[in-house]
Amino acid sequence: MRRVVITGLGVVAPNGTGVPAFRRALREGRSGIRFHQKLQDLKLTCQVAGFPSVDEALLQSRFNEEQRRNINGVMTYGGLAAIECWLDAGLSLHDDQPDWNAGAVFGTGIGAADTIGDKLAPMTRDGQSRRMGSAVPEQAMCSNVSALLGGIFGLGNRVSTNSSACATGTEAIVESCRHIRAGMADRMIAGSSECDSPYVGAGFDAMRVTARKGNECPERASRPMSASASGFVPGAGAGALLLESLDSALARHARIYAEISGAAVNCGGQRGGGTITASNPEGVRRCIRAAVAESGLAADPVGELGYINGHLTATGGDPKEVENLLAALRLPPEKLPWINSTKSMIGHTLGAAGAIECVATVLQLHEGFIHPSLNCEDTHPQIQRIARSIPHELVEAPHLRAALKTSFGFGDVNACIVFSKWTEA
Repeated sequence: MRRVVITGLGVVAPNGTGVPAFRRALREGRSGIRFHQKLQDLKLTCQVAGFPSVDEALLQSRFNEEQRRNINGVMTYGGLAAIECWLDAGLSLHDDQPDWNAGAVFGTGIGAADTIGDKLAPMTRDGQSRRMGSAVPEQAMCSNVSALLGGIFGLGNRVSTNSSACATGTEAIVESCRHIRAGMADRMIAGSSECDSPYVGAGFDAMRVTARKGNECPERASRPMSASASGFVPGAGAGALLLESLDSALARHARIYAEISGAAVNCGGQRGGGTITASNPEGVRRCIRAAVAESGLAADPVGELGYINGHLTATGGDPKEVENLLAALRLPPEKLPWINSTKSMIGHTLGAAGAIECVATVLQLHEGFIHPSLNCEDTHPQIQRIARSIPHELVEAPHLRAALKTSFGFGDVNACIVFSKWTEA
């Protein structure tokens, strides 16, 4: 199997649009969660959210007039992240012929909620379907982002969309990696996107899994691994990574951020304690072990695996996740590597979470730092035994050699990736 490396990154996150802004926010421990009047007007319990800020000048520089007319929220975020990623990898936007060796797997959790909720459903109910415009079908289809990217970049290889709840983005990267390893493409854009429509978070609000506290202090509302966590804060955005075969990257002298040394996806089958909303612990542990085993790395932090970017959502699943990590890696609590939650700064971006957090993981590995995990000074009692592994301030880690990214989603689905630091031989 061919080796796969990361040669480009792009991100639209609540605390930073574009990789430079996102990197600064991670290092500074800056939250992107804000109060939103519309959520209060709609009488949602959680009235804070991690919604990205995108200015008109950026939109005009990235999309032509026709594209700006025809894209919705999930396409905007996904397109911006992917274009930045493509350019960051040193690739051209203006080739006349399809690139038969380049493709995309770009997913979403909920997708076009804004288009369906604001246009398709109400206009159809009101008998106004002929007035909704020809762009609505393009916006409403699940594959809207990958279709957009196929046209922008002239992709001639596999162009598809995946959807596996909160594991979507990480799964997209795993699938793209496997496609390249098998020799079926030289490069793939992998990632995921979620829009900022209130329809996205409303159902979770009804489930009472969103944050019940924090409306008065938004930046303190997202509290993964905290004893006072009251649920997750909804978010939106997109992350994109350019995956490339090592041979292709070296041939064009591309900058390499990291290598994907291990990857796994599975499902717990909603057995053994697993349900549509909860993970089967054995499934989680198998997924982690498979990714680490494929990487060939040692789990011990004095070895090579020195950092974990957890799924950690600020719900009752956090202690269970930590327990599963310890069991899967066969480590005593005092030897767990550094572990943080990017969601403490951006909230839970649902289908986009895995992709945005993979960008965060690769940046930390490449540049040798570990961002603080916010708002968990009152560490949850069941997590207290690994408290020394939680960074509350920026940690400089120049010798970091490998990092594990974990993602778990509704449907009892799991996805894990081991990224290894690239060093030229």
